[in-house]
Amino acid sequence: MKKKKKEESALSVMPGIEQPSQVSHDAVSRLRKSRGKVISEDEFFDGIRLGDRVLLSQAITLIESTRHHDQHLAQKLIERCLPFAGNSIRIGITGVPGVGKSTFIEAFGSYLSAAGHQIAVLAIDPSSSRTRGSILGDKTRMEDLARDPNAFIRPSPSAGTLGGVARKTWETVILCEAAGFDVIFIETVGVGQSEIAVHSMVDFFLLLMLAGAGDELQGIKRGIMEMADAIVINKADGENVRKAQVAASQYRSALALFPMAESLWVPPVVTCSSREKTGVPEVWDVIEQYREHTTENGYFSNKRSMQSKIRMHQTIAEQLKTHFYHDQHISGIIASYEKALDENKMSAYIAAKELLELYFLRE
Repeated sequence: MKKKKKEESALSVMPGIEQPSQVSHDAVSRLRKSRGKVISEDEFFDGIRLGDRVLLSQAITLIESTRHHDQHLAQKLIERCLPFAGNSIRIGITGVPGVGKSTFIEAFGSYLSAAGHQIAVLAIDPSSSRTRGSILGDKTRMEDLARDPNAFIRPSPSAGTLGGVARKTWETVILCEAAGFDVIFIETVGVGQSEIAVHSMVDFFLLLMLAGAGDELQGIKRGIMEMADAIVINKADGENVRKAQVAASQYRSALALFPMAESLWVPPVVTCSSREKTGVPEVWDVIEQYREHTTENGYFSNKRSMQSKIRMHQTIAEQLKTHFYHDQHISGIIASYEKALDENKMSAYIAAKELLELYFLRE
C-alpha cells in the first residue's frame, strides 16, 4: 500500500526571536543564598544603600511583618535609613476605578526612567475584608516598567486600612529613598474620603479623571478635587480628544470657585493619553513647577514637617488600640460586654467607658 504524499502548505512557521528572560537570574541566585540564613541589620542596610532590589524587597517584607522580632529589627533599620531619606518627590496618584492609573504610571515612569530618574512604585492592592487576601497584580499590569532597570514596583495589600493605604507605606518610602529612588509613586485603590491618608504622606497629589464620567461621581469629586495639586484628564486620544478638552475646561472653571490653597498653588488641569504617551512630559513639568513654587514659599518643607507629626499621632493611636485589645484581662471580659449590648442592657458608650476605665486602672 502506497503512503500518501504529504500535503504541502502555503503556511510556514518562521523561527521566532528568542525573548529575554523576565527573571533576573542573579537576583534569584542571591535570594536562594539568603534563604535559610538570618540577614543582619548591617547586611540589610548595606544592601539597601547599594540598591540591592532583593534585600530591599526583603526589608519591606520585614516592615510589613507583625512579628515582634521583625518589627524590632525593622524599626532599627528605618532609623539607620532616615538620614539618607527625604531626597525624592513623593507623588500620590488616585482616580476612579477604570481611569487607567496603572497604565498612566507605566507611561509616566518609563518617561522619567528615560530621563535618568530612579522610580519606585508602591501600588496598594485592595484586600478582601474577610480573608485579608489580595491579588497584587500591578506587576502584571505594568510589564514594561517591571522590567525597567531604573524602576522598582512593590505591590502591597491594603489590609483594610484607611484609604487602601498599606499600614507600613511610610516606612517603605524611607527605605526606597535610602536605596536611591528619587521619584516615589503611591498608587491608591480608588477615590473616596479616605484618600486623606494618601494626601498626608505625599508631596504632590495627582487626581486622574475621565471625560464624561457622569453625574454619579459628583458626590465625591468636591472633597478630592480640593486636595488635588493637579487634575489629569486621562485617555485623551482618538475620538475622545475633544471630550477631554471640554472636560478640562469644565474642571478649570470648577477649581476657580475653590478657596486658595495654603500652598498658594493653583491646580492646573491637563489632558493626557497614557496609551499614546501624549501629555506625559507636561504632567512632569507641572510637578516640577509645583516643587519650585512650594520650595520658594516654604510650604514644601512645612508640609513634610506636619506629615511627620500626623504620623506620630496615628502611630500612638494605633499602638494604644493594639495594646488594649491584646490585654489579657480585657480580652477575657469583652465578650460579656458585647452580650450586654445584644440584650440591650447597656449602651455602647457606657460599655466603652467601663472597658477603658478597667484598662487604664490596670495600667
